[in-house]
Amino acid sequence: MARGAHGSHAVPLILGLLQGEVGQSKLLPFTSLEAAKKDFEKKFWEKTKNSWAARENFVAQPGKYTLIEVQPGAGQEVTLRADGVGDEKVSKCRTLPCALDETTQKLVALIFSSDMFRHAMQTMNIDVKKMPLGNLSKQQIARGFEALEELEAALGEQPCRMSRLEELSSRFYTIVPHNFGRARPPPIDSPELLRAKKDMLLVLADIEVAQSLQAQKVEEEEEVVAHPLDRDYALLCCQLTLLEHTSQEYEMILNYVAQTGGQVYILNIWKVAREGEDKLFQAHDHLEHRRLLWHGTNVAVVAAILRNGLRIMPHSGGRVGKGIYFASENSKSAGYVGCTSKRVGLMFLTEVALGKQYCITRDEPTLQQPPDGYDSVLACGRTEPDPAQDVEVMLDGKKVLVCQGKPIPMPAYKDSSFFQSEYLIYQESQCRIRYLVQLRF
Repeated sequence: MARGAHGSHAVPLILGLLQGEVGQSKLLPFTSLEAAKKDFEKKFWEKTKNSWAARENFVAQPGKYTLIEVQPGAGQEVTLRADGVGDEKVSKCRTLPCALDETTQKLVALIFSSDMFRHAMQTMNIDVKKMPLGNLSKQQIARGFEALEELEAALGEQPCRMSRLEELSSRFYTIVPHNFGRARPPPIDSPELLRAKKDMLLVLADIEVAQSLQAQKVEEEEEVVAHPLDRDYALLCCQLTLLEHTSQEYEMILNYVAQTGGQVYILNIWKVAREGEDKLFQAHDHLEHRRLLWHGTNVAVVAAILRNGLRIMPHSGGRVGKGIYFASENSKSAGYVGCTSKRVGLMFLTEVALGKQYCITRDEPTLQQPPDGYDSVLACGRTEPDPAQDVEVMLDGKKVLVCQGKPIPMPAYKDSSFFQSEYLIYQESQCRIRYLVQLRF
């Protein structure tokens, strides 16, 4: 409520579509604060069929407006303060030239870009005005997962009540504001849509990780400070080495994409060495069968993965259960890539210690580990890159197979429910990121 120059009061009445575009608004004048409050509460009841006084126990009603939780400061993008702003002593410091090569500079700028994060959120129909970047919180994301768990339970009820799904969906959209334009938010009424919303929250969680990393940068009161991109690069705790386009490694990966990918074009490839990952991976030195496999992801989560590795999250899952998914065909993993507005995406090539594989041809979504006596799970596809064309490379003294042939039909698995093979591990330490590949889709 606003107070006028002559002691009058006004109530801002905002008329807009639920979770949609910004609606019309007007300011209604009143002669007393009590009259303004009373009118606002009356309007709130008319629009929501809920009492303003009991809003802590708000229940969304069919056909009525819902209450959107907005984080403090929502509507304002939180900007991280640059070193030296407002500090005379620091403002005199000299910034060193960036030590990174130009291509890697652009990569680091991309994976920490606020515009990129915002585009990724908008692509997922997140309302970036009500849930701006600087206000993402672990608590809000956790509450979103809790709402989805309730929806998952309701979907499993027999019979499944649509009214209950609509109520719980409304609660989820209250916690995680969406923008569907002038369309009403769709009820989350299928396992596929539920999985999509879980995946969306996983992306938001990794965006929050990247934002938190930057927020933790220590302000240096030094005469000479590192370049901002060098400081962001240091946050990754990871060494990225740009490959020459004429190198043998580059040519091998180029052919891997050419033989198993779709209409994509490699822009750059970096060799990756994550801090401490080599030591964790050594726990699986006894596993003989190793492959260099693809993992596709949203560009918005790349910084978090480079910092923390590929992880099995509490709410992750899929057709082969709760593990880390890889593919031998680039086109399979490319389906999980979230690109920038310029259609640039990033993919990981990862050494995976597969050991003894448990082969399946039907979905097993409840798997959380391989059966006893096995080290990984292979969802056998109806096609597989021609095994006769595989090449063997040595990585840290271990033989690793790399696909170099075109996909061919696999007669033994012609009735499999998987068109392309998927490789699953259920221990994070069983893989080591070897390359980061930048592509144009």
